[in-house]
Amino acid sequence: MAQALEMGSANARLVVASDCRRAKPGSTQELTYGAGAAAFLTGEHDVLARYLGSYSAAAPFVDHFRQSGEKYDYYWEERWIRDAGVAPIVPAAVAQLLTRIDIPAARVAWFGLAGAPAGSDAMVAKTLGLPAGCVVPDLQGTVGDAGAAHALLLLASAIERGKPGDVIVIAAFGAGCEALAFEIAEGGARPAAGLEAAIGRKTVETSYPKMLSFAGELRLDWGPRSETTIKASLSQQYRSASQLLGFVGGQCGACGQVQFPALPTCVNCAAPGPLIPYPLADQPARVATVSADWLQYYPAPPLYVGLVQFDVGARALMEIVDVPPAGIEVGMPLRFAFRVKAHDELRHYSRYFWKAIPAS
Repeated sequence: MAQALEMGSANARLVVASDCRRAKPGSTQELTYGAGAAAFLTGEHDVLARYLGSYSAAAPFVDHFRQSGEKYDYYWEERWIRDAGVAPIVPAAVAQLLTRIDIPAARVAWFGLAGAPAGSDAMVAKTLGLPAGCVVPDLQGTVGDAGAAHALLLLASAIERGKPGDVIVIAAFGAGCEALAFEIAEGGARPAAGLEAAIGRKTVETSYPKMLSFAGELRLDWGPRSETTIKASLSQQYRSASQLLGFVGGQCGACGQVQFPALPTCVNCAAPGPLIPYPLADQPARVATVSADWLQYYPAPPLYVGLVQFDVGARALMEIVDVPPAGIEVGMPLRFAFRVKAHDELRHYSRYFWKAIPAS
């Protein structure tokens, strides 16, 4: 993020941080690790938060490690990490940042700390004399420690909670410390669905074996129906990239019919193409028909498949996921998310596509 911001704002740059941390079953980390992702667009237009500056300090402090090729991290004792690592390193780095940007500690409205043991953020804030109540919730109880993505998740949370003029400081601890400062701007392009909305859409899973299975820590016998593999066609994937990655359908220039996929001719008036590209990912849609398949292999049965009717006229057969315990009915509104379609374990390749999700 700092590198993208300091390269200048003439060109927009997309910064994405994503992580899915693996923990040894039964370990302390299994209780605290999470998975998450955050994305920010830097530039000069519709500015949501103004970048004030950064400061970084390196230190030969190893609190955890993982050898190349190993699956799990090995951690040292938490109290030692907090007292010998976080306490002397993080406050000094944040203090240097505030001095560099000439902003007093009293002006910091929001402070977040990633990569440190729980409770370290409050300790650092107290050491620096930051205002009471400025600590951004650490997300440990809702998301877990999301590793590489955690600092940007904290930044997103602070921006959502703050108001114009608020100063935000986000620090990341690990072999030293890096801290970035921002000021929330007037106006700006607020995201359609932010962090709190994403957390609010969670579903609770109480099956420990199911969690282990999804994490790849428990190999279940799914029977003969699971043994079929479908080789991905990279050439077809490239030719249909806009439809597969962007969920872009087509609109007929003659009659205006929207369709997915975009075929060579219109499904309504048979006029020859090419069709006008028409994105569908953010279009309102509802369930037209739905079936729950308990026979076909699916890692979280049943497999819900149905016809999705878009308000703009398109209709597509899609997989429906995240179905609530109450079930799904015809007419229920839908939203769409880019998800894993299938894992090819023979060739170690994952295919992605858009899936429908009940919106209420």
